[in-house]
Amino acid sequence: MKSYSLLDLESSVQMKLYTLNKRQFVLVFVTFFICFSLSVLIGLAGPEIVTDFEIDSAHMSPPPDNGSMSTGPFILNSPPLSTFNQQLWLMCRFKMKPEKKRNSRYTVPFELDIGIQGNKDAVGHLITPDSHNHSKSRELECTKTYCNELIILHLGFLNYDNYVITVMVHGLDDVAAVTFTFKMYNTSFTQLEIWFRFVFLVFTFIGSCMFAHTMRRFAMRDWSIEQKWISILLPLLLLYNNPVFPLTFLVNSWVPAMLDALFQATFLSMLLLFWLCVYHGIRQSQRSFSKFYLPKIIIVFLVWLSAFVLAAWQEYRELQDPTYSYKHDVQNYIGLKIFFFLVGGVYLLYLLFLIIRAYSELRTLPYFDLRLKFLTGLMLVVLTISIAIIVMRFGTSMLAENFVSDLATHYKNSAEFLSFYGLLNFYMYTMAFVYSPSKNAQNETHFRDNPTFSMLNESDDEVIYGTDDDNVNNGTMPLNPSRYHDSESD
Repeated sequence: MKSYSLLDLESSVQMKLYTLNKRQFVLVFVTFFICFSLSVLIGLAGPEIVTDFEIDSAHMSPPPDNGSMSTGPFILNSPPLSTFNQQLWLMCRFKMKPEKKRNSRYTVPFELDIGIQGNKDAVGHLITPDSHNHSKSRELECTKTYCNELIILHLGFLNYDNYVITVMVHGLDDVAAVTFTFKMYNTSFTQLEIWFRFVFLVFTFIGSCMFAHTMRRFAMRDWSIEQKWISILLPLLLLYNNPVFPLTFLVNSWVPAMLDALFQATFLSMLLLFWLCVYHGIRQSQRSFSKFYLPKIIIVFLVWLSAFVLAAWQEYRELQDPTYSYKHDVQNYIGLKIFFFLVGGVYLLYLLFLIIRAYSELRTLPYFDLRLKFLTGLMLVVLTISIAIIVMRFGTSMLAENFVSDLATHYKNSAEFLSFYGLLNFYMYTMAFVYSPSKNAQNETHFRDNPTFSMLNESDDEVIYGTDDDNVNNGTMPLNPSRYHDSESD
């Protein structure tokens, strides 16, 4: 195992992390959890994300021709819509007549013909390509008389105030009843989303300016690797909060939604790259692009690419055909899913390897040990909460059909949305505070002493956390010790 001395490692601008005593250290985490809990509570009190409108075929006006429940046509009028509804889904659920010859579980293939007409200002506009109905093959999975819910179509953005959808069914017999459901985003949730994105955007902008202001007094070569990465991640957090999100409601285009997916995928990927670089770079001061950064960039880029393609491919196909279902491209999606999990597995193994190496080599050095403990503790909190949110949202189907979500109706309220957005924002704010320079960092930049001398008569707890009576740590990290010793030899 390689051993390090403090002079072998890169020193940096003194961070608040070094000056916090135990009480202050606990207070930082308590503040983080309080802010996160408030976002969850606000979400729990907020509106439901999705609203729905059901139409029973038995009470349809006009009723299906000849009273047939097996073929239709079913003429469906959507409720009044606005851009604040964001998207529109049409769901369908069949109830079959009891049949003794059937098994308790069975599958029935059938065909759908779907016509879509958009109405605006009492003028109808046919929006289906080439003025033809869409013909689609579907499979109905049933248990006794009840069948699973199908997605008939999905409109990613709304051009019209009302839609008239005509559905014809071929190949299904013995249908007892059909229930159609229109689902769209709740306008109250959309308003909540706009306000909270704006609030996080403002706080992130203020935090970015404050962090940049505190760091401008120091030469960039003296910044720690954490400080350099925070200066990159905070502007990317601005993009994650999406300053162009209001364009979704002002422009009838797929571009704002695609930009939102791009911004989110980019920020999350850079966060993954941050963890790799910090755990490796904290024990290595020489970081060449080809040997240090390039392998990590390749791994994270593959994660970003697969995630963005999975998010964008279905949206692109639905723009061409609102009745598109990823199940028609099941082989392509299986390939993408396998690729995503393989690359994700490589990333996790590499990150675990770097964490183990960093702890095994630096755990005896108090300052570096503290950096590792804080980084790992906060990262584990974020990952644990994120995994819990994903499991609650998707359940076990995350690994099956809902990996590429057909419909974000897994949210029952706004809590999951606000908790995830709040989690990442508060995570970044906490790191920006802890990694910002301490009050006496400017004075310490001129201090050229080996901190091991000041540690000889102190306990580990006093070195790492300080004492409750002191506001700053007595031990200090010298900046660029190699340059200092070179000047001494001259």
